[in-house]
Parts: sequence; C-alpha cells; structure tokens
Amino acid sequence: MFPFLQHIKKMTSSWSSQFFRKSFILILLIAFIPGLISGIGIYFIGVSKVEDELKELHKTQILQGVDNLNSQFDYLEMAVTHWAFTPRFNIQIIDFNYVQQFQETREISQTLFTLQGSHPLIEKIELFIDSPQQPIVFRPKYNVITDEQEYDYYQSFTTHRNITWPSLPQSANEKDIENLQPLILTHSILANSNDPFGSMIVTLDKEMVSQLLWTLTPYNQGVAFLLSENHEILAAVNSMEDDSLIRYLQGQLSEKRGEDTNGTFTLEFGEETYSVSYGKMNRINSEWTYISASPMSSITSPIVLISQIIIVVSLVGLIIALFMSWFASKRIYYPIAKLMKQLETDEKWSNNKDEDEFTLIERKYKQLSKESLSLQSRLSTHLPQLKNSFLLQLIQGYLYHYSEEELHERMENFGWDIDNHMFVVMDIQVLGLHEANVNMLNQDESIATSAVTKIIEDVAEHRFHQFNVLNFYDLSTGLLILYPREQENRKSLHEFAEKAMEVLNKVLQMQVTITISKPDDKVKRIPSLFEEVRQGKQYRNFENENQIIDLQQINPFSSSHQMHYPFEMEREILQAIRIGHIKETENLIKQFIEELMSKETKEINIQPAITQLFGSIQHEIIYSGIHPYELFNGKNMFEEVAKIREPDQMTKWLTKEVITPFIQSLEAKVNMKMKQLVEEVCSYLHSHYMEDISLDQCAEDAGANPYTLSKAFKKIIGFNFIDYLTTIRIEKAKSLLLQTNMKISDIAEQVGYRHSYFNRIFKKHTGVPPSQFRKQHVANQSKTNRPM
Repeated sequence: MFPFLQHIKKMTSSWSSQFFRKSFILILLIAFIPGLISGIGIYFIGVSKVEDELKELHKTQILQGVDNLNSQFDYLEMAVTHWAFTPRFNIQIIDFNYVQQFQETREISQTLFTLQGSHPLIEKIELFIDSPQQPIVFRPKYNVITDEQEYDYYQSFTTHRNITWPSLPQSANEKDIENLQPLILTHSILANSNDPFGSMIVTLDKEMVSQLLWTLTPYNQGVAFLLSENHEILAAVNSMEDDSLIRYLQGQLSEKRGEDTNGTFTLEFGEETYSVSYGKMNRINSEWTYISASPMSSITSPIVLISQIIIVVSLVGLIIALFMSWFASKRIYYPIAKLMKQLETDEKWSNNKDEDEFTLIERKYKQLSKESLSLQSRLSTHLPQLKNSFLLQLIQGYLYHYSEEELHERMENFGWDIDNHMFVVMDIQVLGLHEANVNMLNQDESIATSAVTKIIEDVAEHRFHQFNVLNFYDLSTGLLILYPREQENRKSLHEFAEKAMEVLNKVLQMQVTITISKPDDKVKRIPSLFEEVRQGKQYRNFENENQIIDLQQINPFSSSHQMHYPFEMEREILQAIRIGHIKETENLIKQFIEELMSKETKEINIQPAITQLFGSIQHEIIYSGIHPYELFNGKNMFEEVAKIREPDQMTKWLTKEVITPFIQSLEAKVNMKMKQLVEEVCSYLHSHYMEDISLDQCAEDAGANPYTLSKAFKKIIGFNFIDYLTTIRIEKAKSLLLQTNMKISDIAEQVGYRHSYFNRIFKKHTGVPPSQFRKQHVANQSKTNRPM
C-alpha cells in the first residue's frame, strides 16, 4: 500500500497547483464535449437515414444483379445462335464418314473445344447428329451412340426447332435443391430447318450460375432462385440449413401467377423478417421468374453494428477522456514541475511573493541564452562539414528556390567571404582503377575516392585561402575555389592541377583528368559550374593518360565532329552471341573498341557508341524472349555502362555482366524446350506407332521444323527419329508374335508396316524373319517345360 499512498500524495500535490487544475478542466472539456455530441448525433440522426439508404442500395444491387444475369444469358443465346449458323454445321455433316474422314472429325472437335471455352458459364458443349448410318455425338470428341435410352435422350432435343431452354427431368430426390439438374440451352441443326437432323446442346456450369445468383443477395445471405414458366426450380442458391423458405416462396409465387410480373414485399418466416424481390426474365421460347429473399438483419446489420459500436466507443471514450485528461495535464505540468524543482534547489523563489513560476523561468531563460552564445562559438569547429553539406544541397537543387541574396547571406553565415570574389570549380577524375597493375586495396571505388579527396585537400591547402572539396564516391572529386576578383590568375589553377596530378600518379598510380570551369561571381551559378565540368570531362582523350581540360580556353560543347560507328563489327558481335561463342564475342568487342579509338579520341564520342552496342545486345536479348529485368537482377544497365570510362573495363563488363549470363540463360531455355518437344513426340509415337507417321508430320504437329526435331531427337534420345519409331514397332511385333496366334501379315499391319517390308525390317533388327523368331521361342519354351 505504500507506493499507492505515495501516488495519491503526488496527485494531491499536483491538484494544489492552479495551473494544473485549469489545464485539467480545459483538456477534459475539449476531449469530453465533442465526443458526446458526435456520438449522440450519429446515433439518433444518422442511423435511420443510413438504414433507408442501405435498403435502397439493396434494391439497386438486386436490379444490377438481375441485369447482369439477364445480359449473361442474352449473350449466351446470341452466341449459340451464331455458332449454330456456322458453315461447318451444314447439311453435309450428316453424310460424313467420321472414321475415314478423320480430319473433319478432328476439326469439328476442335471447333467445339473452342466454343466450350468461349464463355465462362459453359461447362460443356455437345453436338448430336442423327446420322442415317448411326447416331453420333461429339462431347466434344467423337462418340457413337449405341444405347437406346441415350439415343432417346439426345433425340428429344431435336424436337425443338431453333434455340430453346428445355427442362430436364429432375432426380428422384428433387426436393434437395443441391441435386437440381444444370441449365441446358439447345439449338437445332440444321438451323431454321423444318426437319432438323441434330442439335447443339450447351450445358451451363452450376457453380458459375450459382455465383451469378449470389449477386442477388447481400453478403451471400438468404436465398435466390429461378423458376420456369411451370414454376419449376431451375437454379437456386441457399445460405440456410434447409430449403423450406425456397419451397414456401415457390408456392407463394405459384398462387400469384398472372398477377404482377415483379414486385417487392416483406415476409415473416421463422424467426426472421425477409425482404423479397421478384420479377420476370424473358428468355427465348420461355419466361423465367427470379426471386431473391434476404434477411433484413443482413441488410441493416452494418449500420446497427456501427451504431452499437459508436455508443460503446463513446462511453469508453468518455471514460478514457477523463483519465487521459488527468494524465495529459500531468504530462503538461510535468516539465514545469521538474523545472521548478530544479530551480528550487538553486534558489528559494517561493520566498519571493512577487515572482511566480513563469517569471522565474523567464529570468533563467535569459541567463541560459547568454550561455548558448558561448556554445555556438564552439560549433565553428564543425564548419567544414556544414559547408560541404550546404554545397551538396546547392548542387543537387534543394536550394533552387532561394534567391541570390538569400544564398549569399547563408554562405556568409557559414564563414565564406564572398564579396568581390569569384568562383571556380574543378572536377578531378581518376582513371585506371580496374587495370591489372593496380593494388587490390584500391579496387573499392569509395575507398579510392576518399583517398583522392584527402590528397586534393592537402595540396589545395598550400595554394588557396578559400576552398571546399566534395567527395562524389565515383572516382571523382569536386573542388570549389574562391579567390578575390582582382587576383584572378589562370596560371595558378593550372599549376595546382599539375601538382595534383603528380601526387595522385605517385601515391595511387592512377591517371587523372582535371576539368577547370570558367569563373563566375554568382552563387546560383555554382550548380551550373559543377554540371559544366561534369559534362566537359567527357571531351577527354579516351586513353588513360593525364589531361587538363580548361573550359575557358576551349569550348567543347560547340564541337560538330561527325561520329563514327562500326556497324559491320556490331553485326559480327551479335552473330557470335547468337551462336553462343563467348570468347569470340569478347575478342570482337575488343576489336570494336579499338576501331572506335582509331577514329575517335574523345570520351563523348566513344561512350554513346558503347551505349548503342549495349542497346543492340539488349534488343537481341528481348527478341530471344528473355526479360532483361530478370537477367540482370533488376539493375539499371544503361546507368552502369554510362559510368565506365576505361576500354578494358568496358570489354570485361560487357562480357561478364551481359553476354555470359545471356548465353547461359539462352542455352538453358533452348535445352528445356527441346526436351519438352522430344518428350511430347515420344509420347505420341508410343500411342500412334501403328499409323503412317513421318518426321515432317510430327514436326508440324509439334510446331517445329523437321531439322530441329531430328537434331533434338538425336541429342536427347540417342537415336534418330526413324530408328526410335522402328524400335517401338519391332518391340510391339515381338510381343504379338510371342503372346498371340495372329498371322504375321496381320501383325505387320498392326504395327504399321506392309507385309513384305515388315519381314525385311524385322530380320534386319533381330537377325531372323518373324516366322523363325516365333518358332525359336516355341521350341525354347518346349524345352523349358519338358520334364526332367
């Protein structure tokens, strides 16, 4: 109990403060009154209106569901009518010999397969033809009807002319809604004929029809069903345990026959009140009735639940508001109490009746302000980092909206003296990091760039009074130099550049390109100066050598030199990639770059050529069906190729990062496709070895050319196509010779050979004619069975 008493004592102490009491009452009113008003208003004003809106929304949902259901059936009727009038189902199909004219049989089956997949409501399509020779039915494959009862079933559909929705006889357990027969739509063949000889029978998917019917009920609660003209149930969905509601509504609507075609009413059934909607649907040669019955609780349950939640939440909110107001007040007063406790330790302010808490805080604040000024002076040691951060923001465009005067003021606040001063920017780019003679410690670009930055700082410190070095972490460093306007000396900038080159060559053993900008006196021009030197360094000679590019002495951007591109060598590279020769491709790329460098000397001319070559290779990758995003693991390869500035690195990068993964992926893809192709053909040969089979026919069926199929067969199976087919036939012939008494001529036909040719090919593969093979087996078997 002791901690609890301490807590009560603290609460009493806080309440004694006038500031705490006022804060608590104000926060309590702010938290309490809006919640109370909104809770009461929402419950008593919004609930009834939202309930009406929900009921109206339910009616609209039913109408939309009926429209959707009607349109689906309309579309299906139109589609079936269109199919029945296709030229393929003309009078000639009754006289076909579907066994001999197997091509026609196959095309009819393929047509029915296509029609079966053309609409989501279709479960299956059957074509019945009452042929004089023998009645047949396509399901969608060819079948002969031999059962008389089955024939009567299909013959019953030919009595309907044109298109109709016939009613099927229900099962013995027709009281079970789940066992209803599926809906069927039929169309006579020949269409518009007075004497149809067949019919197209479309069976609807019960599951898909049920999904459409569920759209007539909210939240899939209640029942929905369709009635025929005879008030028989065609299809139904039910979320209840039994079908009593459906049977009751079926009887009610039977009594209303001839009255209103549609309407809405409420129904008390069991312990629930239902909203019932019904209406007519005009179908071809038929008129259906739709019925939807939904529990009122399922329609209004969202708003009832929400209103209850609002009441509970409002009450809980009021209780929470009381406690939170107390704790919020404590929290607000806590820093003041803590501060006052600290101030009481330093001086007994409570003895001074003229000073309250805030008067003392104000006095102490002034004292602390003076102390903060001294602390600010200590921050001057961090100015270099702050300057660099400001410059990076300026270069990256984050300070673009600042005016020249505002930027001028901010730079002065950071310690720059910029009055009557000029700005010059240098870009120091090091090269040769990826050459073989470079120390492995320097292979990390960030480490190498940090070393360059440190060296440039050391060299610049002895030559310039105001400067800042920026590390770009990509083997390049930026240098901003400020010098008085009257002391402009271009020669000193060149001397600094030469000294920096000398030190970098000696320490890092890397070549350097230094680009010097034109001078400018505007702060807002500093980002442009950095951009100009970044672009200007692209006019360096592409070979790795020390270079100084002074943008004041030359204007590289005005160059109109015509670009050279070796298109013939590009075609050779692409051809080498297509045939999968990685080493040859690498040599051709080296020659490609050497050809460029023999005609061009500037990076700005060579870099686009390399980018164009990569683009052509990527086009080849896309054309092969491989997605570059997956091949390169989502990397931006155009961005990477733009960063490469060394010939050897370009060759290695294209070979290792682009060409090798592509060829490996392409080979894996081709091998898998060929294996699948050969497996399909082998399966076909085992099933159809007795037919007249050729390599060209199998290639055409598989969608490949004969040469590719033959080559793949030899590579994967180890036999060529003919030898593999012959092996299958000979093994089957052996089995028939040993296990049956069939004549050899019959066996020859059974395995797909003429008698005379069968004898020759059998003897070639087994060493003996078929008759002798059978005799030897019989003799061996007799010896085995002879008693000892």
